[in-house]
Amino acid sequence: MENNGVRLNKYIAAAGYCSRRQADRLICQNKVLLNGEIAELGAIVVPGDKVEIGGKSITAQTADDLIYLAFNKPQGIVCTANLKVKNNIIDFIDYPQRIFTIGRLDKDSEGLIILTNDGSIFNKIVRAEHENEKEYIVELNRPYNQSFVESMEKGVRILDQMTNPTQVKPLSNTKFKLILTQGLNRQIRRMCDALGYRVTFLQRIRIMNITLGKLPIGMYRKLSEPELRDLFELLDK
Repeated sequence: MENNGVRLNKYIAAAGYCSRRQADRLICQNKVLLNGEIAELGAIVVPGDKVEIGGKSITAQTADDLIYLAFNKPQGIVCTANLKVKNNIIDFIDYPQRIFTIGRLDKDSEGLIILTNDGSIFNKIVRAEHENEKEYIVELNRPYNQSFVESMEKGVRILDQMTNPTQVKPLSNTKFKLILTQGLNRQIRRMCDALGYRVTFLQRIRIMNITLGKLPIGMYRKLSEPELRDLFELLDK
């Protein structure tokens, strides 16, 4: 808040329209109107002001409007807001208000996805992508050895870079838990492929402090107040 108002880019992000950076780009392109006039970069929005983009009125959410969901994504569902894509996550959930995913989970994987209409928390989580822990259960096509575990924990070269160190907890001779602090494209599958193994099952069970728990596959739930409080504390560190 600045002078009982909020910066225009933050206001647009809080409406779930786009990120602050993208909002700044739209403002610089003279595509944003504030009270009927072309808005300037750094403009302040106060109660009663009208913000428009492309002729559409933009309204930032209040605390009562904000939605935070944990969803157990089935295999075959695509993490995209593009409704033209078959089996997209938005149509599958069919939530009555506009929401979007924070991060992605590839089509062949299942497990925890967070959905929201809060652009500000989206930006915070994405900016800290390489700091936030995400935990998975991974099953391979054949038994792995100690050399595989050590390589996964130290980092594996994929996509022309070394991955960050990981934590591996064996569950059986083909299955293990894995904690990542990265989100490279199909990272776990690529890491295992590089070491000569193929992933046959991949499930995300935790994002930061939010856990999948016993949430049935294909179902969602609202995040609890304690979960949200702890999540916001982690993001503000």
